[in-house]
Amino acid sequence: MYDIGDTLGSFNHADVASAVLKPFVSERNHWMVSNHDVFQGYYFFHHLGLDQDMREKFRSHEHFDRTAEFCHEFDQPAFDPGYDTLPLEHFGPLLQESMAQPRRSIYLPDGAST
Repeated sequence: MYDIGDTLGSFNHADVASAVLKPFVSERNHWMVSNHDVFQGYYFFHHLGLDQDMREKFRSHEHFDRTAEFCHEFDQPAFDPGYDTLPLEHFGPLLQESMAQPRRSIYLPDGAST
């Protein structure tokens, strides 16, 4: 789900994905989705002449380690064409459950109850 923005905005896919997923995910997952593009750059930015340590600007953030681990465990291996993956049908029920109802109203300020 975090790469949902790839088809709509390949250069800012994290922004697109975080906007779509914000009502459906926790704050820490939203932060991870919003910044995963910088964290995944650790694995390939140097091939593009960019700083592969760009993620270090977030080092002191409370979700840094979790996001780095997520990208290492799930994002990085996905670029390997030989990576063993489950069929898309496997993820359908999880996706439906995750997005069946927003976690909080997008129309209420943070902290307001529904």
